[in-house]
Amino acid sequence: MYQQLLTRLGEGDVRALARCISLVENEAPGYTALLEALPPGAHTQVVGITGPPGAGKSTLVNALITALTAEGKKVAIIAVDPSSPFNFGALLGDRIRMSTHFSDPNVFIRSMASRGALGGLSPKILEVSDLVKAAGFDYLFIETVGVGQSEVEIAGVADTTVVVVVPEAGDEIQTMKAGLMEIANIFAVNKADRPDANEFVKNLRLLAHTKRTADWETPVIKTVATTAEGIPELLAALDAHRAQVHGNRERKALLLAEKAYQLIQHRRMQQVDKQALFNEVRALLDHPQFNLYRIVHQYAG
Repeated sequence: MYQQLLTRLGEGDVRALARCISLVENEAPGYTALLEALPPGAHTQVVGITGPPGAGKSTLVNALITALTAEGKKVAIIAVDPSSPFNFGALLGDRIRMSTHFSDPNVFIRSMASRGALGGLSPKILEVSDLVKAAGFDYLFIETVGVGQSEVEIAGVADTTVVVVVPEAGDEIQTMKAGLMEIANIFAVNKADRPDANEFVKNLRLLAHTKRTADWETPVIKTVATTAEGIPELLAALDAHRAQVHGNRERKALLLAEKAYQLIQHRRMQQVDKQALFNEVRALLDHPQFNLYRIVHQYAG
């Protein structure tokens, strides 16, 4: 049914990619068959860009795009934006975020709504990532909403996770141990031209050193995204991490199993009629023996 679309996708046709993403997002009839027919896209490096609001994630991605396209690389960006409470659409548009790259044929930019997902990602981010891979891009950057420590979900999607922070976050370093600190493969200290940046970087490197493994110690890269300072160093760190994880079958199997689990979970939840569930809860709410877990058991059992 979608063979012609798949052929165009494999040729790197961005219009076909946009069409495929829309079909998947809207769960159009036959979209699962489309996904099952996708070829592997092994060479695309998937990079998650996450961190607190105001850290300059979009500006940093913009600087990375400029550097990579100058090298002739094809780059895709999925910017996951806060959802409108009225229609669940993305509030921020890709034209606003990265307008200087919008007409570049080697750049594909797509805004996706988080639709209330707690992890800061869109529910369809896994499928969309695989569509981008099938289109032959060299890099895929996934920029998340920036909602805090629940963004650890990005670690299950990306090959490499870059956590972007700013020098003013010094007082928050201890709290990061339980969240963003745990998922960072690379730290980018953006706006590093601000006062006390060097002291902050020093402390962050000490903390990263305590979290090192036998294979990897999280590098801390100073960047000033508005002037592209530190961008070559950040790209070098991305390449180094990719080389380190390449061929690590255990890690790859773990990530793919996590992705499969999320997809299975989503498909099983599709069988639950949320309106019917609401009606049942409302009908039983005033019953003296009301018990939420009995209702859950009916649907989950």
